[in-house]
Amino acid sequence: MTGMTSTSRPLLNRRLAEFGTTIFAEMSALALSTGSINLGQGFPDTDGPEEVREAAVRALRDGRGNQYPPGPGVPELRAAIAAHQERRYGLSYDVDTEVLVTAGATEAIAATLLALLEPGDEVIALEPYYDSYAACIAMAGGTRVPVTLRPHEGSFRLDLDELRDAVTDRTRLLLINTPHNPTGTVLTRAELAAIAELAVERDLLVVTDEVYEHLVFDDAEHLPLAGFPGMRERTVTIGSAGKTFSFTGWKVGWVTAASGLVTAVRSAKQFLTYVSSGPFQHAVAEALALPDSYFTAFREDMLAKRDLLAAGLTEAGFEVFRPAGTYFITTDIRPLGESDGFAFCRALPERAGVVAIPNAVFYDHRDAGAPFVRFAFCKRTEVLQEAVKRLKSLAG
Repeated sequence: MTGMTSTSRPLLNRRLAEFGTTIFAEMSALALSTGSINLGQGFPDTDGPEEVREAAVRALRDGRGNQYPPGPGVPELRAAIAAHQERRYGLSYDVDTEVLVTAGATEAIAATLLALLEPGDEVIALEPYYDSYAACIAMAGGTRVPVTLRPHEGSFRLDLDELRDAVTDRTRLLLINTPHNPTGTVLTRAELAAIAELAVERDLLVVTDEVYEHLVFDDAEHLPLAGFPGMRERTVTIGSAGKTFSFTGWKVGWVTAASGLVTAVRSAKQFLTYVSSGPFQHAVAEALALPDSYFTAFREDMLAKRDLLAAGLTEAGFEVFRPAGTYFITTDIRPLGESDGFAFCRALPERAGVVAIPNAVFYDHRDAGAPFVRFAFCKRTEVLQEAVKRLKSLAG
């Protein structure tokens, strides 16, 4: 009877029962066991700028952040976040009352949803969605209402009529992700304006996950929803250092919002991690002040990698949706004679020595995501070249 309890009720909270182990853990383990190239999980295989890493070492040595940092985040980082929003987007936030540092964007999402939702509240999320969204909505007792991005002329697009029709009297907030993981879609000015008008008209809160804000390509531009009319006071904007500076293990994220919203989010956040990443906060403050040349070079490097992998996937026989943002490429496996993304991804390591992620895990409507598979291109060029070489075996 070891490990059993005297109650017949399942051990795991029923709100989380549907989630199990994340697909990322499963596929990363598969990559290790088969010696495959891991293009599944979205983390870089090289560290970010040396001067930022050295800033963290300096903070550690100087004793800055080795003890609990202030609850809202170290003042230097909050100031740097506010300056970043002002400089890039013309959005002004009070350093003391409208900026909150979190343990990555993942905690920012969790704290925000736990703070703002009550049982029965509906949350509209763009499907496919990052997997933690669904879990955090469930933990907060909310009900997720997916609005599906659908393939249209080479990219995934939002149907604004479908979004409008999804709003009910129970809708509490819209959870928007742009640039969008996993599809690589970047919402346009017209789409964001329509979302803003809907939020104002129906008096909805909006949470925007903008962690890929510095990774937009071609003619796309990143426009924070908080900058649209009527949105400043109802939008929680979430950002992160991990994706922009390639230090995903540091787990430094943030929230910017009107003071009432930040106060609410902080009330939940203080009982999650309380505080985190002390010395790294000081380093990220320096990172955010890097010159524009850093952000330009970072984007151009990722653009070249996107084009390298996109060309290789096309040559291997996939239909490729060329992303306008993020560092992921979504593909359709049906031209390869496949239709089940789960089966395809579980077999791919043995077939080609490459690991990818089935997009269906990001859908409530699993059938809608079944033929789509995501590859990450935030890897060294030589790794991507080897992956492309291996994937060509599929074309045979």
